Amino acid sequence: MASVLASKPVMGGIKLQRQAKLPMPVVAPRVAVAAGARVTPKGGLGDLAGRRFAPKPVEKKVLAPAPQAAASDAPAPEPKKFLGFEPLTWAKILPLGAMFFCILFNYTILRDTKDVLVVTAPGSGAEIIPFLKTWVNLPMAIGFTVLYSWLSNRLTSEALFYTCIIPFILFFGSFAALLYPMRDALHPTEFCKELLATAGPRFAGPIAILRNWTFCLFYVMAELWGSVVVSVLFWGFANQITTVEEASQFYPLFGLGANVALIFSGQAVKYFSQVRATLPPGVDGWGVSLNGLMGMVVIGGLLITGIYFSLQRLVVPKIKTLREGKKKKSKAKMTVGESFAFLAQSSYIRDMATLVVAYGISINLVEVTWKGKLKAQFPNPNDYSSFMGEFSTATGTVTFTMMILSRWIFKQFGWGVAALITPIMLLVTGLLFFTLVLAGDTVKPTLASFGLTPLYAAVLVGAAQNVFSKSSKYSLFDPCKEMAYIPLDDEVKTKGKAAIDVICNPLGKSGGALIQQFMIIGLGSLAASTPYLGAILCVIIVAWINAAASLSKQFTALQEETGMYITGEKPKTADKPAQ
Repeated sequence: MASVLASKPVMGGIKLQRQAKLPMPVVAPRVAVAAGARVTPKGGLGDLAGRRFAPKPVEKKVLAPAPQAAASDAPAPEPKKFLGFEPLTWAKILPLGAMFFCILFNYTILRDTKDVLVVTAPGSGAEIIPFLKTWVNLPMAIGFTVLYSWLSNRLTSEALFYTCIIPFILFFGSFAALLYPMRDALHPTEFCKELLATAGPRFAGPIAILRNWTFCLFYVMAELWGSVVVSVLFWGFANQITTVEEASQFYPLFGLGANVALIFSGQAVKYFSQVRATLPPGVDGWGVSLNGLMGMVVIGGLLITGIYFSLQRLVVPKIKTLREGKKKKSKAKMTVGESFAFLAQSSYIRDMATLVVAYGISINLVEVTWKGKLKAQFPNPNDYSSFMGEFSTATGTVTFTMMILSRWIFKQFGWGVAALITPIMLLVTGLLFFTLVLAGDTVKPTLASFGLTPLYAAVLVGAAQNVFSKSSKYSLFDPCKEMAYIPLDDEVKTKGKAAIDVICNPLGKSGGALIQQFMIIGLGSLAASTPYLGAILCVIIVAWINAAASLSKQFTALQEETGMYITGEKPKTADKPAQ
């Protein structure tokens, strides 16, 4: 009874306290009672409220930090996203886009300049191009690949990048400043004239290479810029720091900025072509042109190197920090011979090599024939160069549009469909070109009504074929190829890329040139071999399509194995086996 009588005043007291809204410390005894504290009748209510439970608020203060400790263990909030991507993604993509802009700006200038320089050289012509691609460009590409594989085992990726790109910058700068002005002293002109008189016109092509060896060296270095700097250095670095999801979203968009560079560089080539045409007869127009063009190439090369240096200092360390938790199995470095043997055993690498070789052969079968028609239409080097400038501008404009569409194609149809568009495009436009070349006399009256000759019509159709083929290559073929590298092991990615892009690319072009050489020798002329070239084009593209379909299946399986998908999510087709 005593305990009951003692408890009633407490509850009554609590009720009165609530009505009077007394301070919170008076409520503390109620909490203590509810918690099951020992309460004795000794001392009554005064002892209960004052003496017995006075230490309780101190206990509360000791326990109060517990919720704060739990809050400190909560995961950090995700970084704010801009347009659906984190700041680190934009820190990678924007500098990479600027690098690609500069690289293709240089490549367009070099590509347009090398053809005019070689074709219009003394004792030379368009027939020198197949010999250059087969007997000079291909051996140098193979030599570079062996050297690159050897260096990749001994240098860091950053040192390897500088080791590869700096010699290009030095060469193109020294060509305009030293090699071209000293061409008369460096070229064995008289010796080659005597050699041509002795050997006969059948060897005019190889002799022209020897006679104009500095120009041919420029041609090969310009070709290697496309293979080495574009394919190996840039795309290799981009594949190392981007994910498959980022690649599917931004690789096609890289070309948007890059093809703006194509437009600007094409206009730059056209401008310097017009400068050459307005110079007085005593002034070397090519010397003035090369100084301006190579000056822009050197500046572009320095910008590329500077952007890469900044990415290595500011972005790459953050990426390495994020990937520290994902430990990869260490593998022994393979020698050059072991690398090629390993790559040859991989069906994945073989299919990728087939794609690159097939593209090189296909585009070369059409392009060399088109350049022969182009020289016949524009024998003057100024007119030839001006047309090539307009051609590059048109290529950039069409490719810009294709780049916008390619992002939608990847999202809606996936990698497999995107990889098939380029061979189908090249097949359709190539057959149209060969048909016009073969049926030129038949359609001559119809063309005359439009103010066109069969020759000029073939030039325009060939240009359109090159524009659409190159635009589909830049917007779809190249992104597809680069995405296929991303899930591979680092060493396979590095050495496989060097083997495919540096060897297979010129191998395809040289293969197309060899086919044309054999056909011309066997049938007597390029015109007589045109129907057979069209048939060979069909066979090559069918093999290309089969390799693309096979690679699509392997790429999908590799995505499932690594968990890296193009859209960042597992595709619907990949869910079917699990159902």
